[in-house]
Amino acid sequence: MGSGLKKYQSEILSIHQETGKKSDSIAEILRAKYPEDKDTNWGNLGRAIRHHKILPQSDFNVTLEESNLMPTDNWSHGWIKSKNASVFVKNPDFKKSEAVSYEQMRDEFIVEMKKYSPSFKTIKRKENDGGHLLVIDIADLHLGKLSSPTETGEKYNVELAVAFALKGVEGIIQKSSGFDIDQILFVIGNDVLHFDTPKGNTTSGTVMDTDGMWYDNFKLARQLYTGIIEALVQMADVAVVHCPSNHDFMSGFMLADSVSCYFAKHNNITFDVTNAHRKYYRYHNSLIGLSHGDGAKMQDMPLLMANEAKKDWAETDHRYIYLHHVHHQSTVKFQSGKDYQGATVEYLRSPSASDGWHKKFGFCHAPRAIEGFIHSKKNGQVCKISHIF
Repeated sequence: MGSGLKKYQSEILSIHQETGKKSDSIAEILRAKYPEDKDTNWGNLGRAIRHHKILPQSDFNVTLEESNLMPTDNWSHGWIKSKNASVFVKNPDFKKSEAVSYEQMRDEFIVEMKKYSPSFKTIKRKENDGGHLLVIDIADLHLGKLSSPTETGEKYNVELAVAFALKGVEGIIQKSSGFDIDQILFVIGNDVLHFDTPKGNTTSGTVMDTDGMWYDNFKLARQLYTGIIEALVQMADVAVVHCPSNHDFMSGFMLADSVSCYFAKHNNITFDVTNAHRKYYRYHNSLIGLSHGDGAKMQDMPLLMANEAKKDWAETDHRYIYLHHVHHQSTVKFQSGKDYQGATVEYLRSPSASDGWHKKFGFCHAPRAIEGFIHSKKNGQVCKISHIF
């Protein structure tokens, strides 16, 4: 035995009996207790305890050791598999506080990405009292959806999704050319990606008809968004707002986050890419609410807006909530006398085709489109633009 092991053998057994701690945890306790001991190889003490079987051994502990799953602080769970059994094991000594959380990884990633994001020259613009807000909302693109003409009568794949998005944005820009645009609200998310896992499932596990690999689709969507934003910012300052959605709740957030990192040094572009399910954007006398539409009920949205954006609700006369998810247009104007009065709720159309499931159950034949809106500074929504495919 090593000198350290001999020196602390009785104390090792005592700590184990009192606390139930295992070899590596006991080694750390002794190391903290005797910091002046420079002769003991503390890094190997836990291994020596196991190797020389200082602690009472059970068949289960022997199996753990043979499976390299002895309780230490650096693993949380594992499997022990043999010819006779398959057992899931949790580590009682695992310290969650020492594990790296997703938030820590994300914050570190953002710091690193900002170092490498390109620099952009600030675009100086003239103040305009008569300007308008252009809202462009690519709703439910479902990049990665596969629709076969033999089953659905329509063709849809990755290439067509990208092409429709570009043509739709171009069409809305052309149709809005008669208005003086001084601000653009570009809405992203809303099932931009059709599936959220390597197996082609949505976030909740629903199996989809898919086209393309998940990583290729992610990169295509990122290129699509960055290209559109770079074009839009030449017209006016751009506010980018992300709506989390049910098909790509995780990867959609990652996509929005990566795009925001790319434009981190652009002074003419702002981002709201948190995973809040409802977002609000103020343009002078208009308050605009945005949500995917798969959560809160439509009739509850105005009252939610009034509570979640109190100041802007009180200071605006025109309020609109743009929802997605259902792939077709539905408009309900809330009349006076109801406790949710004061807002207009609209569901937006989608450019994507029906897949096999939607066709089977008759959720099809709605006009396919990308839509946008024009808001004036004083009078709210003054124009709705639909680019029909």
